[in-house]
Amino acid sequence: MDVLNSEAEKITLMSEEKSNTLEVEPFRPRSDSRSSERTLFNMSDADADEKRSTDIEKEGVEGKLPTVVTKDHVTTDPLARAKLLMWMAVNTVATVLIVFCNKAIFSDKSFKQCQAAFAAFHFFITAATLYVVSRPSLAMFDPKRIPIMNMLPLAIAMAMNIVGMNLTLQVCTITFYQITRVLLTPTVAVINFFFYKKSIPRLAAYALIPMCFGVGLISYYDTPAAALPGVPEKHVGALAILLAFGSVAISGVYTVWVGTYQRKYEVNGFQLLFNQAPLGGVILLYVVPWTDRFPNLAEAPTNKWLMILFSGFLAAMINLSQFFIIGGAGAVESTVVGHLKTCLIVVFSAFTGGRIITDKAALGIILALISIFLYSAIMMRQPK
Repeated sequence: MDVLNSEAEKITLMSEEKSNTLEVEPFRPRSDSRSSERTLFNMSDADADEKRSTDIEKEGVEGKLPTVVTKDHVTTDPLARAKLLMWMAVNTVATVLIVFCNKAIFSDKSFKQCQAAFAAFHFFITAATLYVVSRPSLAMFDPKRIPIMNMLPLAIAMAMNIVGMNLTLQVCTITFYQITRVLLTPTVAVINFFFYKKSIPRLAAYALIPMCFGVGLISYYDTPAAALPGVPEKHVGALAILLAFGSVAISGVYTVWVGTYQRKYEVNGFQLLFNQAPLGGVILLYVVPWTDRFPNLAEAPTNKWLMILFSGFLAAMINLSQFFIIGGAGAVESTVVGHLKTCLIVVFSAFTGGRIITDKAALGIILALISIFLYSAIMMRQPK
């Protein structure tokens, strides 16, 4: 897995915690309105309230222009909704493809011991993408520098998070990997409760119970594809389960820290990732000589190198599409897109590769997916 999927998971969780979707006030022209490049995503609550109360000035066209309501503004572009749906589709397809692409890379014996190097490659792809879109010619967000020593703990946690996800993807089936990732939601809830005294509604807590039960069923009954006909079924091993749950625990800590850093330094997710990604890549470069074993260039399959480049391209597309989704979609839409990606990955992995899906494993998948949808619906209904 890569840094983008991790950030996408974090954004989905933060969207679920924001109980109300933002509402846009009716279109009322005013002569004293002000234009601003800032959006609700990178404003404080006070500034956001002021922006929502400020009307858009359009002389002589009141009530004539078609309006498309997005998360933080009213736009006169009639194609805005179509563009948003397009970027949602790009993000969904790229996220699904990158999981299968990375799984294929890690399944090759030449690259299965290159976890740190592969994560560093994606970190630098992410850093380059963020640098390009932050330039004045594009100005998708305003870069904000945070001292390196202050970012070091978060960058280390980020590196551990991504390497842990990659290791889990290598040793587990895609179905088991993706279903265990939904445990990130209750993990974050538990960390927030015990360390930050933040609680979730009782109904939301109840909704997480079948999720944990479903993941337990998957852990026990999920089976990879048999290598040869007649080979006995092989269940998920203890090492795979340990890596999967350890990775979720690290991801939970990392997700909570991301929220803490955003509040402390008053930055949005992209400004924070702009500081994290290059630092995380450099840290992993120091780890690579001790942990990775590079393939023999003459023996490594050419198609795997092409898949690595394709994985980097998908990472850039996920990064780019996230800007348009965050800027144009509400909390409900962002959450639904996140769950859609989970469902697609689980369904595709369940019916590819000659795997055997037992009835109990299928029940576990259904329980986990229903549970996360119920949890999201309950959290969306809660007042701020």
